Amino acid sequence: MVPRVIFGRGSFNQLSEIISPKRLNVHAPFVFLVDDVFKGNAWLTSRIPLAYEDKVIYISSNEEPKTSQVDDLVEDIILTSRQGTSGIIGIGGGTILDLAKAVAIMLTNEGEAKDYQGWDLVKNPAIYHVGIPTISGTGAEVSRTTVLTGPEKKLGINSDFTPFDQVILDPELTKGVDTNQWFYTGMDCFIHCVESLNGSYLNEFSKSYGDMSFQLCKEIFLQDTLSEAESQDKLMMASWHGGMSIAYSQVGVAHAMSYGLSYLLGTKHGIGNCIVFDHLSEFYPEGVSLFKEMKKKYQIELPKGICAKLHDSEFDIMINIALGLEPLWENAIGKNWKKTITREKLKNLYLKM
Repeated sequence: MVPRVIFGRGSFNQLSEIISPKRLNVHAPFVFLVDDVFKGNAWLTSRIPLAYEDKVIYISSNEEPKTSQVDDLVEDIILTSRQGTSGIIGIGGGTILDLAKAVAIMLTNEGEAKDYQGWDLVKNPAIYHVGIPTISGTGAEVSRTTVLTGPEKKLGINSDFTPFDQVILDPELTKGVDTNQWFYTGMDCFIHCVESLNGSYLNEFSKSYGDMSFQLCKEIFLQDTLSEAESQDKLMMASWHGGMSIAYSQVGVAHAMSYGLSYLLGTKHGIGNCIVFDHLSEFYPEGVSLFKEMKKKYQIELPKGICAKLHDSEFDIMINIALGLEPLWENAIGKNWKKTITREKLKNLYLKM
């Protein structure tokens, strides 16, 4: 679990007093990985507490994070930090937060990021790292994984050393998010809850968090009584609770199949989950029904026919990626999932998208 978290509007202003005691020395910088959507946005960037040799690296979130990207960032940080690195601070959405977690891990572990895609492969604790989400829904701020696209697969670095040492939840940072993006990341959270609450890994710990997040999502996306500030606050907490729910259980069919879309087509995680989930009534009838209601309410038009022109070899790539995520299928279907989840079944589902 994340050991330290603060929540509140304006809490981003406490960043300086939070990280200052963690500085190793004046030549060991804090490195701020910041979504480049904020480049030139003084409202946020002027509040980043830079000192000594600290630096900001702006990163585009237009593509899913890659293992090669992590390796490049780690090399750059090592070459430009004279006496080590005091910490990594990620400021942005799921892409930036996942990169921050991965970089913090790879600064203390030998080899390449792709070597650690899987479960509990990390040997050494990460350096101090802080997560500050600027969009709500991904759960990346609380999860024990950092999802990366590697040369052979899309899979997280799942370990006890992955979670942030500190998270700052400031709902004010989510203002101005585009409606479609708000919906897609919000639905990522909603789908987390549906998959957790309907999974074989469910336990009372994960259920309590999943139930809370599920109810918050229904309130946020189906009611008209919330102010903008209330919606921001509630979605940030829904994201946290949804992330906690899957941290103690697992996700399911939508995530397994969306990983295939992301790896082959570069489909962003949030919208990829929505594209897949829209066709999963067989597995999650109540959840998909609510999703379609939410989609209609916000007049969201999902891309169609994205798999229509794919060749058999390309379907095979997506299916291999999806089937490789065995814990997700076991959670969704049960221990005997291989009897019902066939390659043909997955291909037919992909053909609908």
